[in-house]
Amino acid sequence: MKCLILADGNVGFEICRYLINEYADDIHAIVTTAKNQISAFAEANGVSTYVYTTEEQLFSKFTTAKVDTGLLLWWPHILHSPLIDLPRDGFINTHPSLLPYARGKHYNFWTIVEQAPFGVTLHKITPGIDDGAICFQREIKYTWLDTGKTLYQKAQAAMTELFIESYPKIRTKTLKCTPQDLTKGSFHRASELHGASKIDLDLPTSPRALLNRLRARTFEGHPACWFEENDEIFEVRIQITRKSQ
Repeated sequence: MKCLILADGNVGFEICRYLINEYADDIHAIVTTAKNQISAFAEANGVSTYVYTTEEQLFSKFTTAKVDTGLLLWWPHILHSPLIDLPRDGFINTHPSLLPYARGKHYNFWTIVEQAPFGVTLHKITPGIDDGAICFQREIKYTWLDTGKTLYQKAQAAMTELFIESYPKIRTKTLKCTPQDLTKGSFHRASELHGASKIDLDLPTSPRALLNRLRARTFEGHPACWFEENDEIFEVRIQITRKSQ
């Protein structure tokens, strides 16, 4: 088993650390978005590491490598052909939603707004976006106390746990993945978020829908829901607490 790993973020670091500690011989190389904690840990443990520049450069670098499986670990870039087909068994991606729900960007916002099931998924990569067959999933329950921030945090923890639990099965190369039912769920692009976060003061809505939209965009350090009045723009966040009995 030889893996080509493309990793970023804290999830990428935690999974790479697990793989290096437990299955170092499985790793052909690790590709990172920059010199960071992932590349530093990999290099310190003698694992070949490269910094991503373009898909063309990546394909050229590994086109003659005998790679069985590719792993996208919180990888921020969409892959295209012919890179997708470079590993013999294709790429497996970490996606922080319960596919086919919340495909695409900003899963934490759309999950709450659409009141969709939530979770994390390991799925096969295709030329489409987040539409490949599902290999492993874990559902995550959420409540009125959750926000865009807490779903992000829960997804990070669960994604790492799901991968560590699933990797011994992945490396056997006998996966039986299930095609997604794309008549269910939803797909959203990054460009939709700003407009969907606008609160129109004169547009009728239900209290439930308004509260869900506000808490979906409540994430300290990031923009919130917004509204306009007298040529001024205001942001609004929300805090919901459970009343003690």
